[in-house]
Amino acid sequence: MSGDLVSLRMLLIAAAQPDRELWRQAAAMASVPVDFTAHASASAACTFANDGADICVVDGDLPDADQDKVIATARALNPAPLVFMSSLQGSASRERIDGMLRKPSNVDEARKLVEICVRAKIPSRVLIVDDSSTMRSIVRKILSASHFKLDIHEAAEGIAALNQLRDGNFHMVFLDYNMPGFNGLETLAEIKRETPNVAVVMMTSMIDPVIAERAKAAGVLAFLKKPFYPADIDRVLERYYGLHMSRG
Repeated sequence: MSGDLVSLRMLLIAAAQPDRELWRQAAAMASVPVDFTAHASASAACTFANDGADICVVDGDLPDADQDKVIATARALNPAPLVFMSSLQGSASRERIDGMLRKPSNVDEARKLVEICVRAKIPSRVLIVDDSSTMRSIVRKILSASHFKLDIHEAAEGIAALNQLRDGNFHMVFLDYNMPGFNGLETLAEIKRETPNVAVVMMTSMIDPVIAERAKAAGVLAFLKKPFYPADIDRVLERYYGLHMSRG
């Protein structure tokens, strides 16, 4: 998360007053200032069309028509907020939202969900590591098309990547496996040794089961087989931010 002071506007549309109160208390405990607003019905969705929002959480207990109205209003904004569904069931259309959140039952659970929302909204600092400048440019373009905001940097090989990681506050690395000098596995091992909190996504043209097992044992977050697309990046980022929930 950025060290700069930020303030985020968060809107909750939830039918039940206890749910609204849980989220309100949780927002007051967030790691960054959160300007929190809650409404009980979709008819209030027009308010944030005027006031704006950075994060919109939609109660999955709302009728489908109300969910559609809120989401459509949010998507029409420029810039559009991140839209999350809070539900006991994973029934929402993934194309219409940015992630699913398990509906909280207490303030501590709600606080953790607020932090997930905040983390997903503040740009993550990302390093692309690939010896091909063409491939780095392609990966940069794909990352830039994600729903999530990313602060993107590049390195041409493993040693340069490690030097940048030592000097910068990075959150994630997209690491090519087949590189001269330090290959992907060797670079991954060093990243995990020196900066264990940095998430690593391995990029490869062919997934070898033996290499995959070694990478998983070393702590890789995910594999991306080339070519990949913005939707693939979004799925990886949802996993990184904790926006997957168990399906009911």
